[in-house]
Amino acid sequence: MSALDGIKILDLTSMVSGPVAAMMLADQGADVIKVEPTTGEQMRHIGPTVNKVTAAFFSCNRGKRSIAVDLKSEDGKKVLFDLVKSADVLLQNFRPGAMDRMGFAEPVMRELNKRLIYVSINGFGEEGPYAHKRVYDPVIQALSCATDIQADRATGRPQMFRIIIADKVTAITAAQAISTALYAREKTGEGQHIRLSMLDAMLSLFWPEAMAGLTYADQEFDVRKYQGAMDLVYETQDRFITAGAISDKEWQGMCRALNREDLIEHPHFNTAQGRFTHNSERKEITAEEIKKWSSEEILARFDQEGVPCAPIIDRSELLAHEQVVANGSVDRLHFDDFGEVRQARHPARFDKTPASVSRPAPRLGEHGREVLAAIGYDDAAINALINAGTVLE
Repeated sequence: MSALDGIKILDLTSMVSGPVAAMMLADQGADVIKVEPTTGEQMRHIGPTVNKVTAAFFSCNRGKRSIAVDLKSEDGKKVLFDLVKSADVLLQNFRPGAMDRMGFAEPVMRELNKRLIYVSINGFGEEGPYAHKRVYDPVIQALSCATDIQADRATGRPQMFRIIIADKVTAITAAQAISTALYAREKTGEGQHIRLSMLDAMLSLFWPEAMAGLTYADQEFDVRKYQGAMDLVYETQDRFITAGAISDKEWQGMCRALNREDLIEHPHFNTAQGRFTHNSERKEITAEEIKKWSSEEILARFDQEGVPCAPIIDRSELLAHEQVVANGSVDRLHFDDFGEVRQARHPARFDKTPASVSRPAPRLGEHGREVLAAIGYDDAAINALINAGTVLE
C-alpha cells in the first residue's frame, strides 16, 4: 500500500512545475490523470523520443495516465466536469484568468465537488503588473535575485542557475501544499483553493541566508560580500574538490590536514564570525594550500580530521559513485517499449508506505478509453467522442 492510494488527481498542467508536483504524488500512490490538449503538452515536443516520449517528459510525468481532450468543445468540457466530480485534486498552471475564460474557474468546479482541492500555479501571482505576463524559469530567476546570488564574484556579471530551479522548487512546494490540504480535509471535510507563484516559491527558498541582509529592517547589510564563503571549489593536483570548515573544530581540523596549524589562532580566523567576515582572505589561503596535494591524499586527510569534503564529480561519474550506489539513489527500471529507464529514486523513504514508479510516462491519450469508462461512459459514448476528435485514442 502507498500513502496516497485512493487519491485521484487531475493534472492539467504543462512543462515542469505542475507536472513534477503531480509526478511526486503519483510516486506516493495517487492516481494521476494527465488531461492534455489533443496536440499534447509542450514538453512532449522537446528533444528526441523513445516510444513517442521524450526523456524530459518521461521524468516529469512518470506514473500517470493520459487522456487527450479538446476542452474548447462542449463535449470536451463535459468530460472534464465529469472527471472533477470524483477527483480529490485539480492542478492547473495556466496564466491567471485562463481557467475562468475556459469555464473551469474554482467556484464552478467547487459546485461539482465540495471536497475538491483546486491548485493554481502561476509565475508571478494573480495581481500586479507582471501577473499576466508569459513566464519561463529564467524570468523568475531574474526577478527573484537568483541571478544576483549566482553573479560572478570577480566581475559582478549576473549568472543563471543552469537548471530550471524555479520550476522545480515550485513543484516541491506545490506537492507539499497539496499533501497538507489533503490532511486538512481529513479533519474538516472541506476542500480549498491553493494559490502558488513561482516567484514566491523562489523567494521562500532563498530567504534564510541569501536574503539575510534584508531580514532585520533596522540593520540591513549587503550580503554579497560574504557570499564568497559558499564558493568552495578548490583545485588539487589532479581534480577539483570541495571542503568546508564552519565550526572551530572543523577549522582546526582543516588547518592540521593542510599542515598549517599556525592559522588556527590567526586573529582573522580564530572565531566563526572572523572566518565569515574575512572569507575571501581565508579562501585564498586555503586554495593555495590545497593545490599542493593530490585529491586522494587531501580528501583522506580531511576525512581523518572530520572536515566536510568531497570530490567534485561530473555527470559521467554519477552512476558509479560509491555513495550513489550505496544509497540506491538511481532506480533502473524496465518497461516494455522503453527498455531500461533510469530515474532518480523518490528521495523520501517510507518504511510503511513506500513510494515507487508505478508505470512509465504515458503516450498522448494512451488511457483515454479506460479513464472515460471508469467514470461511466459506455463504449458508444467513448467511440462518439473519439470519432468527433474530442478525445484522442
